Amino acid sequence: MQEQEIDLKKRRFLTKVTGVVGLVGAGFVAWPFLSSWSPSARAQSAGAPVDVDIGKIEKGQLIRVIWRKQPVWVFSRDNSEIADLKSLNAELSDPKSNQSKQPAYAKNIYRSINPNIAVMVGVCTHLGCSPTYRPDSGAADLGGSSWKGGFYCPCHGSKFDLAGRVYAGAPAPTNLVVPDYHFVNDHVIRIGVNSKTAV
Repeated sequence: MQEQEIDLKKRRFLTKVTGVVGLVGAGFVAWPFLSSWSPSARAQSAGAPVDVDIGKIEKGQLIRVIWRKQPVWVFSRDNSEIADLKSLNAELSDPKSNQSKQPAYAKNIYRSINPNIAVMVGVCTHLGCSPTYRPDSGAADLGGSSWKGGFYCPCHGSKFDLAGRVYAGAPAPTNLVVPDYHFVNDHVIRIGVNSKTAV
């Protein structure tokens, strides 16, 4: 009787130990599999938000940053350039940005949160070239007195105003894309995070 009690205790002990060892082994096997579901640090950084310091940006200055492997432009517009945006509506393909991609808070004539600071993806919506920044109004090769500054795509001739709105008759089908962004404070913009979801 005593031997049976000892054997029963040994069995229970061995069963518990085997169960614990089995769980630990299963954890070691499952860990690499489950961790492969998480994006790599490289993938996370490629899509991570980007902070841009605009504290020392001058009027007319354009800052280029890379976000999600695309160039993003952050630039400053002065009051005369902002006023000129309203005068261009008749020359534009989509002046109210109804067919274009931008966050709801940037669906306005400036296509931005703050009229003086613009943020947009620097990729032409035609075939993906990167337009050149041509902020000076009156450029003879871009229409003379009708040119109020903006962007010119050298690949196929698409023109965009300083709000990224495409001129009528250009090969580009839509305005330049405005990414999600918000102001962290007066000097920093965070690109890649919608202002409503910003923490």
